Amino acid sequence: MSEGRGRSLSLPTGAEKLRYVRRMFTGIAGRYDFMNRVMTLGMDRAWRRAAVAELGCSPGDLVLDVGTGTGDFLCLLAGLGCRAVGLDLTADMMRAGQGKLTRLSTRPSFVQGDAVRLPFPDDCFEGLVNGFLLRNVADLPGALAEMARVVRPGGRVACLEITWPSVPIFREVFGVYFGRMVPVMGRLLTGDGDAYSYLPRSVAAFVSPVELAALMAEAGLRQVRYRPMALGAVALHVGVKPGG
Repeated sequence: MSEGRGRSLSLPTGAEKLRYVRRMFTGIAGRYDFMNRVMTLGMDRAWRRAAVAELGCSPGDLVLDVGTGTGDFLCLLAGLGCRAVGLDLTADMMRAGQGKLTRLSTRPSFVQGDAVRLPFPDDCFEGLVNGFLLRNVADLPGALAEMARVVRPGGRVACLEITWPSVPIFREVFGVYFGRMVPVMGRLLTGDGDAYSYLPRSVAAFVSPVELAALMAEAGLRQVRYRPMALGAVALHVGVKPGG
């Protein structure tokens, strides 16, 4: 546990976490995209593009976005000619993103569901991506195992997640910005201070990039690697399903 990360603050677990996350995202769905752009200074778009690039998708590939939210990844995947499917726990988040999909020449699909119990058969997607999801699942090993299950042999899983930086000076700056300023911004811009108080606490309590890579390998993925971005405030993990 790193000093200053606030891991002593309790967070919901299990079924309680599932209910809390659904309720939280329902409350902020209408302002989610706006707050993301403000909070990340627009950099989240570049991070998402990097994650999609790691999949190595070809036109016509069937790709799943787990925890799709308002569908930002779906737009990028559709732009590459992929057949994209987005799954999310919260119906209001997907409804908030419907307007994006109507402007696309290829219409992705939204499916409501839980990352820990993906409603798809084995080996059916050429690739899978998720962004800022893993901190919010009730069972992290279970969710990773499900992702590995539904990807075809040889397919890639790309996971984009906020992390607590390890660079000493930037870690302190990040702690002030993310731990103190973001909750205030969230309250002012969305009217929901609790959601944006949960955000830094969930990052502080999450596994390290090294630990996440190990969990992906335990879930059955191979050639797992990750790279830090934004001075270590974001990590992009990639793993390959063996075979193919």
